[in-house]
Amino acid sequence: MAIDLEETYKDLHRHPELSYQEHRTAKIAADGLRGLGIEVIEGVGRTGVVGVLQNGDGPVVLLRADMDALPVAEETGLDYASTERGVDPDGNDVAVMHACGHDVHVTCLLGAAEVLAGSRTEWHGTVIFLFQPAEEHGSGALEMIGDGLYDRVPRPGIVLGQHVAPAPAGMVGAHAGPAFAATDGLFVTLHGEGGHGSRPEATVDPVVMAAATVMRLQTIVSREIAGGETAVVTVGTMHAGTKSNIIPPDATLGINIRTYDTEVRDRVVAAVTRIAEAEAAASGAKRKPDVAVTESFPVLHNDEEATARTMAAFRDVLGAERVLDPGAVTGSEDVGALATDADAPIVYWLLGGLDPRLFATAPANGTTDADVPSNHSPHFAPLIHPTLETGVQALVVAAKEWLGKGSAEPARP
Repeated sequence: MAIDLEETYKDLHRHPELSYQEHRTAKIAADGLRGLGIEVIEGVGRTGVVGVLQNGDGPVVLLRADMDALPVAEETGLDYASTERGVDPDGNDVAVMHACGHDVHVTCLLGAAEVLAGSRTEWHGTVIFLFQPAEEHGSGALEMIGDGLYDRVPRPGIVLGQHVAPAPAGMVGAHAGPAFAATDGLFVTLHGEGGHGSRPEATVDPVVMAAATVMRLQTIVSREIAGGETAVVTVGTMHAGTKSNIIPPDATLGINIRTYDTEVRDRVVAAVTRIAEAEAAASGAKRKPDVAVTESFPVLHNDEEATARTMAAFRDVLGAERVLDPGAVTGSEDVGALATDADAPIVYWLLGGLDPRLFATAPANGTTDADVPSNHSPHFAPLIHPTLETGVQALVVAAKEWLGKGSAEPARP
């Protein structure tokens, strides 16, 4: 069965699914693998799909793609834009979009499966094609592992994967060492005393308390983190109240932290707690804030030797001008858990996905942040060609670099 990359991608983009709801996407992945004659295991870690392609004795290579989308309303204006809606973990009806490009990842992995299944005279060993749920929750990889992933498939000798990024389409690149930041999600609930909006003096207003906390949190990076260290602190949500003339009893902040160093991470988390408690005390709150960790996954560390070897293979096939070192990025990924549990090295690279013309003018004008949509933006729209072709080629080149060379059996006369 020939896989039409463009049509598969457009279909996935039109029909995004939230974390652990990737049933349609998982079926497309499973059906695509079966059509290539690849053994398929479904329902691993709820909605995960794994394909196993055995081709004689030899190394075991795992190729990974994530499947889930985000609660974002698409504003790309594409004729294949998503109009889907879903229900988030809190029961809210939300717009859904592939704003992080996981539709690209799924399409490219299916394309790579087709190429590898059709070129078995060129390699030997075993390839595992893993379609993972819930990367956006930071839990999908662990969910698959906890569901007996490596009891069902061979443990890989290396884990490989890619993430489409706001870089020129046709480019690929990985950074050795700490490549993607650790992330921690916190909910901080500030407790005040509610009352009538006309009599704030009779209340302890948690909205004002939350606003003061948000502003004070900005000083963590600017005043507590050294210039040579890295941390990002973002307040992504603020929830309080139900009506303009009612002062609510509580306000909750959703906070995201990105770091590369455990000591820095501990310092930042401690600072968030300290500041929230101090603002509560300054407001006269009788109760300390509640601080709950909602998600946490570690730094993704690309193995230095494996990264050098894989990037060399890319340069040989794609050309040195198309391979870059993007440096460490402050985005986060849970794919490292698949390597850690298998005690295997990982190489995870970035795949350029945007129109190269954007990069010809925006940097010179100093408008890159405004003119080049990033992942999670409602305007993020990967260029279909050559992004898909490059993504397929990169996965195939990387896999063959780590598989046995040549046919598993001698050619028959």
